[in-house]
This record gives sequence, structure tokens and C-alpha cells, in this order.
Amino acid sequence: MQLVGRIERVPGRAPAVARITTDPELPIPLRGDELLLLRDDRAYASEGFEAVLRVGDGLRAGEIAIPISLQYLQDGDIVRLNLEGGEIRVLYRRASNHNVLFFTERCNSRCLMCSQPPREIDDGYLIDEILEAIPLMDPATRELCITGGEPMLLGPRLLEVLRCVQRFLPETSLHMLSNGRLFAYLANAQAVASVGLEDFMVGIPLYADVANRHDFVVQAKGAFDQTIRGLMNLARVGVRTEIRFVIHQQTVGRMVETARFIARNLPFVSQVAFMGLEMMGFTKGNLEALWVDPHKYGETLAEAVEELSFAHIRTSIYNLPLCLVPERVWKQTRQSISDWKNIYLPVCEPCVRKDSCAGFFASAPLRYSAHLRPFTL
Repeated sequence: MQLVGRIERVPGRAPAVARITTDPELPIPLRGDELLLLRDDRAYASEGFEAVLRVGDGLRAGEIAIPISLQYLQDGDIVRLNLEGGEIRVLYRRASNHNVLFFTERCNSRCLMCSQPPREIDDGYLIDEILEAIPLMDPATRELCITGGEPMLLGPRLLEVLRCVQRFLPETSLHMLSNGRLFAYLANAQAVASVGLEDFMVGIPLYADVANRHDFVVQAKGAFDQTIRGLMNLARVGVRTEIRFVIHQQTVGRMVETARFIARNLPFVSQVAFMGLEMMGFTKGNLEALWVDPHKYGETLAEAVEELSFAHIRTSIYNLPLCLVPERVWKQTRQSISDWKNIYLPVCEPCVRKDSCAGFFASAPLRYSAHLRPFTL
């Protein structure tokens, strides 16, 4: 699924964040934040709309043609229309449970397998867009994910977004991905907790039970100690946490030991997720040092899951297909890959368990297991 499309440039027009409507009869007073999307060849009055988009033929003066790849857009979806730059970008899809608020490309870690390599740039406009988009979102939105880069680098602007979510989406579950290092400062944990979000969790990676291994994976000296302090500070102020463990060559050897470490030292975490590798960003360049066939670590994964389950810590397996996971831990597998980048390989075509299988990232064809097998009747 494409989230970005090219459109004809219109010089002198500032970018706009607006919501899609397919109702050409929408009352004029309600049109200010709306983009009218048309799919037929009829002419409609466009007064009051932010702009008029059209898929297919029949383009009229003043209308904007959008690519066929974006014809899935529906009422309530939110896009950023950049006429000056000739781009339309999807920010939110009303019918999806995989909406992401991308905060920044900046980060204070350089993880070997980072799927979004950090850049030191001024991208504050991303927060401005998010603050424009949140009030337009459906209040019934089930969940949102905050990601980056490292969201905590934004300081007060992060709190601004959290308060905006609390105001406009009070029933929405909010999950923030962070490396946890800046939560080593208790004041940061207290500031986030003070917003008072009802359904909020911070997902933090822990790649080993020993400092040298974790610090090597994130390429930051002292990161292990900061992360552990961050997890404890969040627990201290009542913010729920999830620990994420991405499985690859550099972490798999400490997987069971890390599970035991969590059970003994961090029993307050809300959940632990063991995650398959996404082959994007830095992973591509480091693939030979990272790739390990999931078939080889299946039993080790099951042992780690069982260690945590025995300690009554909720545990999940993300991003791995069922056929590569021991059956005794199938109940911990989740369909975790965002719908816009979730695929199934040709070998999966006859499989009768696809509806309950996580499938693969769109990047999977770069390297995948030789032990994939479809389940048949």
C-alpha cells in the first residue's frame, strides 16, 4: 500500500493538512478542513473545500489528479497536500488500526538494525502537522503509535502532542516507541506521567541482560544503564512499559538470559515482545552480521517465552510467521505488522492459516527462511 503520491505542482500554495470527504453535498460551513475526493466524471461545486481531488479521467479546471495507488482513500482519512512540492502524503486512515505519528528523524542511538536511520535535521514541522491532524481524527480511533527517531528528544513539544491526544482522542490507546534512555532522568518520566493519559504505554528495547552487548547493538556507550533506569523511573511514576527484543545474530545468544533478567529484575513491565527482523534502513547494510534464519532459533524463542510466562509476564511474538514458530507458543504470536507493509510470500498462497499468521514485512524478499511451509488441510 502506497502512502505517498506525486501530484502536479502548483507554485505558491502552502502545504495543508486536511480530511477526505467524498460528499459533494457537504454543507459549506463544514467544508473548511475537507478535501473533496471524486471518483466519477461528473462536475460538482467546489466552493469552500480545501481542494478537490479526482481519481481517474474527467479532470476539470482547479481539480487535482491523484495517483491510482491512492484510490483507497476514504471518508475521514487525513492527508498532507503539498502543492508547492507536488506531493500528497497519507497521515491517517480512519479504518486502520495501524496509524503512526512519526515525530522526528533525530535519535541519540544508532541501532545496527534501525529501520528508520536517524538524521540530524530540523524536522519540527512534523509536530506542527500532527497537531493539525489530531483534531481531525475520528474520536473512535482505537489506537495510535508514536515513533521516530527518538520522540523524547522533542521535550515540551512531545508533551504538547500528548495533551492534544488527551483532549481530542480521550478513548484512544496511545503506544510510544522510545529507546528509554532519556527517561533515566526522573523529571522526564514525571513530565510524561503528568499529562494523565488513561491508556498509554511506552515500548522500550532491551537487547541483552549485559551492558556491553546491549550498548553494542544500539551503538551508544552507557545505553544499557540509562535504559534500565528509564524503565524503573517510568514504573515509579505509574507509566506502563513494554520491553521489545529484536532477534538477530547479535542478540539471539542472550535471548533466554534476557528473559530471566526481566523476570527477576523488571517484573513490573506490562509486556515483553520478541520481534522478527525488518530488513530496512541500517539492516540492509548490516545484513550479514544480523541475519539468522528464524528456523534456527525457534526452540530458544519458545524457552524465552516460557521463562516469562512462568513469571506471569504477558509475552508476545511479533513479525514471525507461524510456520517458523514452535506450536507450543503459537498463542503468543500476534499479527503485528502494519497493514500498509504486510505481505505474504508466494509460498504462502495455499496456506490455510494466513488469517492468523503475522506474514512478512514488504522487505522480506531481501532475505527469508528456507524453511517456510504452507499449512494445508
